[in-house]
Amino acid sequence: MSTPRKSPPAADRRTLIADTAIDLVAAAGLRGLTHRAVDGAAGLPAGSTSYYFRTRTALIGACYQRLAELDLGDLGDVGDVGGPGDPGGARLPEGAPAPPAADREAAAAALAGLLHRWLTVGRARQLARFELSLEAARNPELEADFHRAGQGARVRATGVLAALGAQRPEEAAELLVAWMDGLLYDRLAGALARSRPAPDLSELTSVTRRMLDAVLARPA
Repeated sequence: MSTPRKSPPAADRRTLIADTAIDLVAAAGLRGLTHRAVDGAAGLPAGSTSYYFRTRTALIGACYQRLAELDLGDLGDVGDVGGPGDPGGARLPEGAPAPPAADREAAAAALAGLLHRWLTVGRARQLARFELSLEAARNPELEADFHRAGQGARVRATGVLAALGAQRPEEAAELLVAWMDGLLYDRLAGALARSRPAPDLSELTSVTRRMLDAVLARPA
């Protein structure tokens, strides 16, 4: 006699639902995101998604949280480069020597690797993120969830840039994140996205080094 299969824990089901919802948004846009569609794509009994996330707004909020978790996981390696510094964004003492150039090179390489990953194996996730960000811009109920989801990346970027000698790391982090988002959008959904060659790691490394040079330039 076979042993009945146990249902996955609630936390695992929530993660499965969020991951499936993100995949659906990437493939079909928000028009493809329904509770029934998530149940079917996830192989869950009918009504499972609505049990954990009663409304569509709650389901989209779960997508924001899951996207933030996944992106921060990818950002882990970037946070380890840049030499000594407070990951919370502390500045170097006034007059302290700049970190060695090797630290900036390591940071550029790490950021380029991150961009390359998001343009290739993580492409669908980033497409879903852009799609969901537009929904937050239209729906005040989602604005707070989207804002919280985006703070982790900015805090991480602030810490890296502070360690690399940025005099105003919070401002530099805002600019760096905006540039990276712009590059991702251009390569994934811009007018020339389909005609561009495949992402090239060496080219991305050159681009990210120029980004870092710009945001780390001493303010006037």
